Parts: sequence; C-alpha cells; structure tokens
Amino acid sequence: MDAIPGARGCTPQACSFRDEHARFAAVDTRVLGLSTQETAYQQEATERLHLPYPLPSDERLELATPLRLPTFEVDGMTLVKRLTLFLRDGAIERVIYPVFPPNRSAEQALARLAA
Repeated sequence: MDAIPGARGCTPQACSFRDEHARFAAVDTRVLGLSTQETAYQQEATERLHLPYPLPSDERLELATPLRLPTFEVDGMTLVKRLTLFLRDGAIERVIYPVFPPNRSAEQALARLAA
C-alpha cells in the first residue's frame, strides 16, 4: 500500500488492531477491516499480516457509497480513506476520522470505547 499515494499507513493501522485484538475481545468488541480492493488481495493481506479478524472487500462500493465514506481515487481505483467506525445494533454510533497516526489507531479506538 505504500506505493499508492494516500494509502500509506493502511498496513500499520491494520497491524495496530491485530496487536490489540485481545484487548478488544476483553471488552466484547469485534474488529472488522474493510477495503475496496478485490477479495483475493484482501485474503492475501489477511494471511501475510496474520490478522485475527476478517478483512472483507467492498470492491463494488456497496457499503462505502450509501454510507458516504470518505474516498479517494488512484489509478482508476476508489479507495476508502482511513477511518474507524463504531457500530452498535447495526447503526454507526461514533467515528474517528481522520486517523492519525495510523499505527495508533487501535489505541485511539480503545480509548473511545473506554470513554
């Protein structure tokens, strides 16, 4: 992802949630990653990064478009900008956007959950 302008930091963000996964489980919170890249790429990334949570693809923007998630275009691809959504009972309850620095994203999310 470092080769894609605007996407740098996605791996550190994903890995921050991987590294803090047990802490999310301890507060009964499920983690889910999401990207608009194709499913095969997402599966490879999940394996390569040893992610203990699912990383589904929204390649057709079926979630990003109706939710009006912030996106950017590069090389004909629409990518979702880094953000953290908190859902409860199927509704978005809170949002962290923008996410910075990406390697502290999980820590920031845990702080919001504790607040």
